[in-house]
Amino acid sequence: MADTIRKDSLVLYKKHPARVAATGEKLELEIQGGGSARVRHQDVTLLHPGPLLSLGGLRPLSGEVEAAWGMLAEAGEPVSLKELAELAFDSFTPAAAWAAWQLVEDGLYFHGTPQAILARPAEEVERTRSIRQAKAAEAQAWEDFIERARSGQVERSRDGRFLREVEDLANGRRKDSRVLQTLGRSERPESAHAALLEWSIWDTAVNPHPVRLGLPLHPPQAELPELPDEERLDLTGLPAFAIDDRHNQDPDDAISLGELRLDAQGNFLGGRLWIHIADAAALVPPGSPADLEARARGATLYLPEGPVTMLPGRAVELLGLGLQEISPALSFGIELNAAAEISAVQIAPSWVKVQRLNYEDADGLLNAGPLHDLYRITQAYQKRRMDNGALMIDLPEVMLRVTGGQVAIEPVLRTRSRSLVREAMILAGEAAARFAIEQGLPFPYATQPAPELPKDMLSEGGFWRGAGPSNDPAEMARRFGMRRFLKRSQVSSLPAPHAGVGVAAYSRATSPLRRCLDLVAHQQLRRFLAGQPPLGEQEIIERIGAAEAVTGLVGQGEYLSRRHWTLVYLQQHPGWQAEAALVDRNGGRGFLIIPELALEAPVHLRENLPVGSALLVTLQGLNLAELDVHFQALETARGADPPAAPGAGRADWPGQRSGQRRPAGAARLAGR
Repeated sequence: MADTIRKDSLVLYKKHPARVAATGEKLELEIQGGGSARVRHQDVTLLHPGPLLSLGGLRPLSGEVEAAWGMLAEAGEPVSLKELAELAFDSFTPAAAWAAWQLVEDGLYFHGTPQAILARPAEEVERTRSIRQAKAAEAQAWEDFIERARSGQVERSRDGRFLREVEDLANGRRKDSRVLQTLGRSERPESAHAALLEWSIWDTAVNPHPVRLGLPLHPPQAELPELPDEERLDLTGLPAFAIDDRHNQDPDDAISLGELRLDAQGNFLGGRLWIHIADAAALVPPGSPADLEARARGATLYLPEGPVTMLPGRAVELLGLGLQEISPALSFGIELNAAAEISAVQIAPSWVKVQRLNYEDADGLLNAGPLHDLYRITQAYQKRRMDNGALMIDLPEVMLRVTGGQVAIEPVLRTRSRSLVREAMILAGEAAARFAIEQGLPFPYATQPAPELPKDMLSEGGFWRGAGPSNDPAEMARRFGMRRFLKRSQVSSLPAPHAGVGVAAYSRATSPLRRCLDLVAHQQLRRFLAGQPPLGEQEIIERIGAAEAVTGLVGQGEYLSRRHWTLVYLQQHPGWQAEAALVDRNGGRGFLIIPELALEAPVHLRENLPVGSALLVTLQGLNLAELDVHFQALETARGADPPAAPGAGRADWPGQRSGQRRPAGAARLAGR
C-alpha cells in the first residue's frame, strides 16, 4: 500500500483521520487538532487517495446507510470502502470515505477492513441496537439522578439502584462510590453518611457504626443443649441477691452472705461470702457451635438500641439468675481473713434461689440484714485493694437508651449497692485467678502494669486517691489528667499483677454470658471440677488472641454508637445547655467533660480560664456523620481560680478526632 499513498491522501492514523502533507521515506502527516507527525508508511491505512486539502472538509454526511446495509446483507459478499461509500453516500470523496469508515468502526451495521467490509446479520444488528438503547437509557437515567442529587431531590423508590453503592460505602462494605466521585465529594463512609442524611434517605435513627466495623447485628443461631444432669451444691437456703440496673435483662451474677466476723468493737475480723455466676459453660463447652460463635463475636454488643448477645437468647432464659425459681450457677465460696485477704476458695456448680433487685431497691436494704453484712465485707476488701495501690478513676457515666428513635439519658448514680456489687465481682475475679494458680490451670489472666505518675499526682502514702464520685470540676480535671498515665491492661496466659485493681493476680470471670474470655475461664474451671483434661496453654493463648481481636471492635462499636445517639439526643433538644468541667486546655482551645451526658468534647475559650473551672455551655453545632460536636462556653458556672490539674496544657491534645476517644464513664478500671 505504501506506493499508493500520495500527498493529500486521507489516511487512518491511530484510529483518527490524517492528511498526508508530504511523502518520502516517511510520511509527514497533518493530524486532527492542528498537530503533525512523521511516521512510517506501515503505520497508516489508506482510506482515500485524495486530494484532501484540509481535514476540516471531513464533515458528517447523511445518506442511505440502512439501505446500503440491507443490500450488502442480502448479497453476503465483502465490499471495499469505496463501494460502501458509493452505496451509502452516492460518492467516493474523502468526506464520504471517512463517513463510511466511521460506519465500520461503529460496528452496528458493518465490520472488516477498508479492503473487505461485511454487513452484519439482522439479528446481530437488532441485538446490538437493543444493548445500545439500554445503555443510552441508563446513561440518561444516571445523568438525571446526578442532577437530582445535586439539587437534593433524591427518592429511594426511584433512585435505589444508584443509592445502593452510597449506602454500602456508608456501611463500610465498599471503599469507593461513583456517585460521590461524580458529585465531587470525598469517598469516605462519613461523607456517604452525610449525603444520605442530606437526601433524607437515612434519618438519625440509622446507626451505621457497628455494621461499618463488621459487627453482626443478628442474634446467634447455635442450638443449645439441655442443662446436664449432674450433681450440684444446694445453696438455695442462702438468700442470694442479683443487683443490677432497672433495665438489665441478662442477670449473670448474684451474692450471698456466708459469715461476717467482727470483734467486740465492730472491727472486721474476716468473713465468707458466695458469689454466684451464671453457669454458661454448662451449656457451652469448648468447641461447641455456641462456643465457636461466641469466640467470633467476642462479647455481647451493648447498643443504645438494644443488645446483640454473644450467646443465643435461650442461654439467658436457662441460666439468667433469678429468672426462674431455682437457677443453676457456678458459685465461688470465698473466705477472707482479718486483712480482707483471700484465705480459701471453693468453686462448685450449684443451685441458687435468687432475688433480683435494682440498685435503688438494694440501697434501701443496706442498713440491716445480709446486704448490710455483705457491704461490710466488700468495703473491707475495697480498703485492702486501695492500700495495695488500686486506682479508681471515677468519671461521670450515664445510661443511654433509645426507644422509637427517642433518646433517654439517665445518670449512673454512685450508690453503695453499686460499690458492693463492683467489689464482689473484683473479689470473684481475684478468687478465680488464685484458684487457677493453685491448681496449675492455664487461664486467661487480666494484667496491668503500674502507671508512672508525676509527683504532683501522688498524695499521702504515695498513692493517688481517685475513688468515689465527684462532681467537683477540679477533681474531674485531676482524674482526666491522671488517666493519660495509665498503661493498657492486657490478657495473658501468665499471671501478673493488675495495678488498677490492686491485686497480685486477676481474671475476669463474672460475665460468661456476655464476655468470651469470661466464658473461657468458666470452661476451664468446669473441666477441672469435672475431672476432665483442661485446655492447654496454647489453646488458652489462641482463645485470648481471637477474643482480643474482636472485643476491641466491639468496644469501638459501642463507643461510636453511644456518641451517635448522644448527638441525636442533642439534636432532639434544641437550645440545650448544661454545666461542664474544663479538664484540659491548649491555648484558646479547651476540652470538656459534660457530666449530664458523660461526654468529652472540645470548646473554644474566650477567657483565660484555668483547668478545673466549671462552665455553662450550650450546643453550638454538630455533624452527626462525622460524630463531631461543638459547644460554646456561655459563662463560668462557679468556682474561682481552681488549681490547674497535673498534665494540663500538654501538647498531645486529646480531642483531635472525637471518634477515637473513649467516653468519660469508660475510664473505670474495674467494674461489671
